[in-house]
Amino acid sequence: MSINNIFSTNLTLIILIFLSHLTYATEYDLPAKGFRLIGIDQTHKVKKGDYFQKIAEQYNVGFLALMAANPDIDPFLPELNSDVVIPSAMLLPYIKYEGIVINLPELRLYYFSPENNKVHVFPVGIGREGLETPKATSYISSKRKNPIWRPTDAMRQRYFEEHGKELPREIAAGPNNPFGKYALRLGTSEYLIHGSNQRFGIGMRASSGCIRLFDDDIKWLFENIPLNTKVRIIEQPIKMSYESDGKRVIEIHSPLSIENTAQKNTITAEIKKFVGKEYSMWQKITPMFDKPKGLAIELGQ
Repeated sequence: MSINNIFSTNLTLIILIFLSHLTYATEYDLPAKGFRLIGIDQTHKVKKGDYFQKIAEQYNVGFLALMAANPDIDPFLPELNSDVVIPSAMLLPYIKYEGIVINLPELRLYYFSPENNKVHVFPVGIGREGLETPKATSYISSKRKNPIWRPTDAMRQRYFEEHGKELPREIAAGPNNPFGKYALRLGTSEYLIHGSNQRFGIGMRASSGCIRLFDDDIKWLFENIPLNTKVRIIEQPIKMSYESDGKRVIEIHSPLSIENTAQKNTITAEIKKFVGKEYSMWQKITPMFDKPKGLAIELGQ
């Protein structure tokens, strides 16, 4: 059973209306000290013209997150009137709640707002295999509007090998610039948190190592986070929490694949202790390790 049928949390959906589509920028109240659960899962009834990318943009979730949560639904031609689970309930990562936290396996960025006890959650695209986004601790060293893209020599070489033509050394701001309209630099590195000139690729492993956001999300970050904001990029595919009344909640994501080889989560001693010895619990949870859905699931007390 998904956590939305059990827990009630304070989820604020700030509705932003744009010319092309309706998007939800998601802001959550931080849970009480010692707890990690935020949000509630939602259900979207498929209507004519729907497909996962469109639904992902509407609810501001990632494409792969929708696929994982709905493995039996065609992401490109979902059946009319079918129910699509929107994974908007989640456990906060095991980390101090400050600044920006990017958890690679769940393809999410968390921004902890220091002045109002809130957390903002955004889907992100990260580096594809062979061009992985590294785990790191850094900070926002600069903010650029309408950034110029200067591809590295390695990028230009890959582009030539794939397309048979030269990539310019510099691409000005505009529709051909993959950075989109805003960019935030991480420390002194070449890695950026930026927008995109394409709708597809957010909530996926599709970049050359930078972190991509929907245009409206990166605009919000650009306007709301100060320079020197701390940034931590982490890898936590499994999150667990004891919630109110001793209820146990677990959220399992697929670990990042390596060299085109899918990796499996390891059932550690900590996980065994958390799940307990009850056979029915292991019957329930074992399939989640084989095919993670990325949903926050209650295991009971």
